Amino acid sequence: MLNSILVPIAREGRPFIAIFAVATIVLALIADWLLVPGLILTAWCVYFFRDPNRVTPVRDGLVISPADGVVVSVGPAPWPKELAMGEGEVQRVCIFMNVFDVHVNRIPVDGRITKLAYVPGAFVNASLDKASEQNERQLVAMETRDGRPTAFVQIAGLVARRIVCKISEGQSLLAGERMGMIRFGSRVDVYLPPDVAPLVALGQRCVAGETVIADLDSGEKAREGAVR
Repeated sequence: MLNSILVPIAREGRPFIAIFAVATIVLALIADWLLVPGLILTAWCVYFFRDPNRVTPVRDGLVISPADGVVVSVGPAPWPKELAMGEGEVQRVCIFMNVFDVHVNRIPVDGRITKLAYVPGAFVNASLDKASEQNERQLVAMETRDGRPTAFVQIAGLVARRIVCKISEGQSLLAGERMGMIRFGSRVDVYLPPDVAPLVALGQRCVAGETVIADLDSGEKAREGAVR
């Protein structure tokens, strides 16, 4: 019972929580009635930076959602040009996180990090398709255990102002491992290996580290003209 209430807090959030708490004390000293909004904002900050444990499926070949949120786009897209992964289109799944979702991101598939690329940019609404090209973003290329290419991109949103990425090139990781976060509203795009079909639909809610978004070993091929 207690474990379901006391959810772990991401380390990146501790300075923000401290700032909100100090601000609440200052506001209360100015006027008693300011204590209530201060406590509400501090509680929201704690809630935003929560980092619950997740139970990740462990079967080989599964691609797991790297983010909590809603699928806002599923369909063909070229590999991100910044990662130099070649020409042609693959299937992309875009997951939008609002300010009430858990913002800790996780590795989508077992494999090795082959390239990282950071691109500064704008802060338009992350639910829009153009955010993939215009917004600040952290791009990650991976190679699965059997040598297949895949990639995912952390994209800053309308009010997000910092992407945290704690992985490095050459590092081998397992699906579901924590790899960073995006502060205050954002999106994560996943680029599947060629010919792999997504197993999620537009509008579906995903849970980071738990929801299966594709199966590399399913034998189901990606279809042309998927819904975007």
